[in-house]
Amino acid sequence: MTKKVDIGSKRLISLAPDNWVQWVTQRKDIRVKEFISSEFQWISRDNDVLIKAENPEGEFLILNELQLRYNEKVPLRMTAYIALARERYKLPIYPVLINILPHVKTPNIPNFYQQEFMGMKSYQDYRVINLWEIEASLVFAENLSSLLPFIPILKGGGEEAVVREAVIKLRENEQLRDLEPLLSFFASFVLEIPIVQQIMRWDMTVLRESPWYNEILKQGLQQGLQQGLQQGEQQGEANLIIRQLSKRFGNLDPAIASQIRQLSISQLETLGESIFDFSAMADLETWLQQNID
Repeated sequence: MTKKVDIGSKRLISLAPDNWVQWVTQRKDIRVKEFISSEFQWISRDNDVLIKAENPEGEFLILNELQLRYNEKVPLRMTAYIALARERYKLPIYPVLINILPHVKTPNIPNFYQQEFMGMKSYQDYRVINLWEIEASLVFAENLSSLLPFIPILKGGGEEAVVREAVIKLRENEQLRDLEPLLSFFASFVLEIPIVQQIMRWDMTVLRESPWYNEILKQGLQQGLQQGLQQGEQQGEANLIIRQLSKRFGNLDPAIASQIRQLSISQLETLGESIFDFSAMADLETWLQQNID
């Protein structure tokens, strides 16, 4: 069974926190002191990360909001979240909005919230970072481990050779290896799924732990992505079952392996539950005869 892993925003940022805060603030004199609670009454979000940092001027907070894709509610939400953090922690705040994918209808994303009503004005600045505008080479040059899973959607990161380089970097570090499925997820945006599966681990169980996976399926952000992910899941499940059967009964006949790869996801799940009831290859052959139309 694949172990449950955390591939949310906080985990990613915590991989190299000083590098991260120096990147988002563009200040090399900043150091992370601690990650602090980003949960407030009425507000609890998966992708908010609040960091206490310091520089020669003193302590302050860095509010990190990672959005899969910008929407028009973000400026107001940022303003509310900043106010709550300031009230609780009594520290200056440097707010940053990181957008992962471009918005089709909003190419110019605002970096402020403003409202005027009956002569009263409200205004809040925050920094905006759009990942598709970031050079992929910067991630390697500045050792931004937190951005390695996003390499395929960065500027210049969609080439197979660049994705392969990101895979190598993840595999070199034990702490980064379980991020490979997230990298494969974003690689599926720019490369054919068989190529993605060839060069990296395609683990749908791990992918489902990502808040971005669920969000992108709900929003339907890329035409045909759902179909591609389903295809990838089916192939991944089939390959896993073939490996399990090979360990029990030796190398499978290519014809039987081909039959297994033609099964639907629901059929594969049923087969996976039946494997340990098989005592011989004949049991598998009987199961396939009974379950393949």
